[in-house]
Amino acid sequence: MPADNTTAKKTPLYDVHRELGANLVDFAGYLMPLRYASETAEHRAVRTGAGLFDLSHMGEIFVEGPQAAQGLDYALVGEPSAVPIGRARYTMICAPDGGVLDDLIVYRLAEERFLVVANAANIATVHRALAERVASGFQAEVADRSDEYALIALQGPQSQAILSQFTDAPLDGLRYYAWLSGRVAGVDALIARTGYTGEDGFELFVAAADAVRLWNELALVEGVLPAGLAARDTLRLEAGMPLYGNELTAETTPYEAGLGRVVKLGKPGDFVGRKALAAYADTPPGRTLVGLVARGRRAPRKGYEVVRADGTVCGVVTSGAPSPTLGKPIAMAYVDSGAAEAGLAVDVRGRHEPVDVVDLPFYKRS
Repeated sequence: MPADNTTAKKTPLYDVHRELGANLVDFAGYLMPLRYASETAEHRAVRTGAGLFDLSHMGEIFVEGPQAAQGLDYALVGEPSAVPIGRARYTMICAPDGGVLDDLIVYRLAEERFLVVANAANIATVHRALAERVASGFQAEVADRSDEYALIALQGPQSQAILSQFTDAPLDGLRYYAWLSGRVAGVDALIARTGYTGEDGFELFVAAADAVRLWNELALVEGVLPAGLAARDTLRLEAGMPLYGNELTAETTPYEAGLGRVVKLGKPGDFVGRKALAAYADTPPGRTLVGLVARGRRAPRKGYEVVRADGTVCGVVTSGAPSPTLGKPIAMAYVDSGAAEAGLAVDVRGRHEPVDVVDLPFYKRS
């Protein structure tokens, strides 16, 4: 665990993680639990029961005002103005050249009020870009209120049954990528049916001062296991979900990542990156994001080269790890277009380990 004098920020649940014996690491400028005991056990708890995650390092940026919707339409590649109140959308904010600055979830809280959730490492970038694109050109205000909130996720097939013990909010009728306000364990919360694990689950936005109370109540339930970043990473990898800094970067376009569907070229008005993204939409990408399953036991890791049968490099691994669910090493990688049709291998520390190319995701809940 890093020394106590680290410059990394602490979430409202920092002391709870220490009491639980978590292995704390500096992640995106925050001290976060990597694992509590066994990352494999934490992973499997989410697949079979429920896991409890501290996501308080994520950014909460509010955009509100008479032209908040129009401003976000201009700032983002999606169409937030078309999102009904009570719903959410996955989207992206891109640079003028089409590169991804961050992938986001936008919640419509009211006619003129939106919540934009950004990745921890990109909070400042997203806040600055929204301030420049929205607040400077539209009747709307942009405010980063990340420090005021904690975000706790309950993920897994038992999450609704467990959460229902603590709230009278109508969870049965809450659709995927929808939210409602309610009280959970006596705490006011925005309850969202969203997640990053490939399982059903909920993300609970609460005041920072209420985080410990809510966590402790949920953690007492039999079958709920606190889970750290390591399990969250293998869960999202199995579900084929991209991670910013791995599958998504400022040098990557949504089309290369297979996420061109989030770009709404047909929406009214202009938006930042439209010209570049329209050109990419009409041009087959030079590389493709694919899934790889290793035939052996050695796991491909981020940065490892993907090679053809003749040894020539044709791609690079963006994420890779042993899959607790599949029982095999898996990876996502960018490979040259057409290369996936040939026999491929990954250079694992000097040895070419054969892999099979598969469709994403690796795992999909029934």
